[in-house]
Amino acid sequence: MSSHDPKDSQMISRMADDAELRNVSREFFNRTCDYRYTYNYKWLGRPIIQYPQDIVALQEVIWEVKPELIIETGIAHGGSLILSSSMLQLIGGNGRVLGLDIDIRPHNRKAIEEHPMAHRIDMIEGSSVDDAIAAKVKSAAAGKSPVMVILDSNHTHEHVLRELQLYAPLVTKGSYLIVFDTVVEFMRKDAFPDRPWGVGDNPYTAVQEFLRTSDRFELNAEIENKLLLTVGPGGWLRCVKD
Repeated sequence: MSSHDPKDSQMISRMADDAELRNVSREFFNRTCDYRYTYNYKWLGRPIIQYPQDIVALQEVIWEVKPELIIETGIAHGGSLILSSSMLQLIGGNGRVLGLDIDIRPHNRKAIEEHPMAHRIDMIEGSSVDDAIAAKVKSAAAGKSPVMVILDSNHTHEHVLRELQLYAPLVTKGSYLIVFDTVVEFMRKDAFPDRPWGVGDNPYTAVQEFLRTSDRFELNAEIENKLLLTVGPGGWLRCVKD
């Protein structure tokens, strides 16, 4: 099998430096948010509520890392759990997905548990920043490698920063810590009138504070540069130290 990769890193860098294209991408993002664009997509039958670009990037990362455990905060309809578990199924082995949510709706739990990928999924109901919940997750991660973490629950600075403090230590060298909805920092100030997060108080600000205190992670800027559209700018973090 050929190992040739047609990806052109120099072209990706040039594309990222194209200010006009960046503005077009940002305008597309903001306009589509008005129409709940991310709610249009499913993965193997379950709503995933993500941009297609991020779905593709996530499967690339999972295939690269081949994690033994993927920890996800925020379950919603379960599409992301199904995506992760289906990738682990393709990879083979005993990889599992552990999803956390403060409120797993009965109809969503039922649909996830009845899905063909359910045999690779575990779910815990409770706040991801509760010490007792975090202890269960730490126990589940013991002895597992690689371990990947995806944060996509409550998007306030305080909540995400606490998630980072609790779950970043579980990420193994070479794997990823992915923080979604950092894009809130770059959206219109009135984009979330009914939410406790917004510009200046969101996952992006939490990641920036976290990175000032940890040298275990580096931003993989090429991921967001090649996507152009992502809900995770500044949030694709690769673990570079044990």
